[in-house]
Amino acid sequence: MTTATVYTTNTCPYCTMMTNYLKEQNIPFEEVNVQVDVKAAQKLVAETGEMGVPQTKLNGQWIFGFNPDAVQAVLNK
Repeated sequence: MTTATVYTTNTCPYCTMMTNYLKEQNIPFEEVNVQVDVKAAQKLVAETGEMGVPQTKLNGQWIFGFNPDAVQAVLNK
């Protein structure tokens, strides 16, 4: 089963593009707004070393930014 978590902020257009893409592809995901959830933001930076969003954890693999090709590559593994 595919599992995805997308880390976003309120003002990030690429975050919206990523969540819309996942919806269009019928990929279920959980959205975590790191602008609201400071602990999630700290955990994210500790795990990935990256502060930018969107960051998507898809089937255990990290995808940075809005990157449909990377999403498809993970799904095709």
